[in-house]
Amino acid sequence: MTAKETSDMALASLIPPAADAGRPSFGIRRPSRVRRLQGRVLLGAGLALLPWLGYLAGTLPPAEAAAWVTLDALEAAALLTAGSRLLRGDARHRAPAAAAAVLLLADACVDLATSTAGPELAVAVAMAVCAELPLAALCAVIAARPPRRGPRPGPSAAPHPRSGQNPSW
Repeated sequence: MTAKETSDMALASLIPPAADAGRPSFGIRRPSRVRRLQGRVLLGAGLALLPWLGYLAGTLPPAEAAAWVTLDALEAAALLTAGSRLLRGDARHRAPAAAAAVLLLADACVDLATSTAGPELAVAVAMAVCAELPLAALCAVIAARPPRRGPRPGPSAAPHPRSGQNPSW
């Protein structure tokens, strides 16, 4: 066997057979249009937080920066994970969406509770009303919605008893 034949066989083993090419793997389905839109919104919000982290780290006192950057980094990670999983049709999007909802709600509450009266409070209210709370609500809806049901497995999917075993077990 030549080296080319060996490399072709190795590559062929990585490519799924044609019969399985159209079938998604377990837990992954083609997402609906709404799910793709939701995934894009979450990804966009997660990406928008990345430059914000740098701004916070550069403008806040070190003790405050550590707390706010950590909170916003966790929000970004949860949003990016949930969004990318939604776009892929991965059924494991619910936990990061729930985490993002809780973190966004906590962020809005702490922002409002720690801001001083005046322009700082106005910015905190605007960010809560226009960004954090609507995004938290979207994440909560995504996390709470039950997964879509697929086709039920047929009789061929049932486990077969081994020879010599009682099938009633």
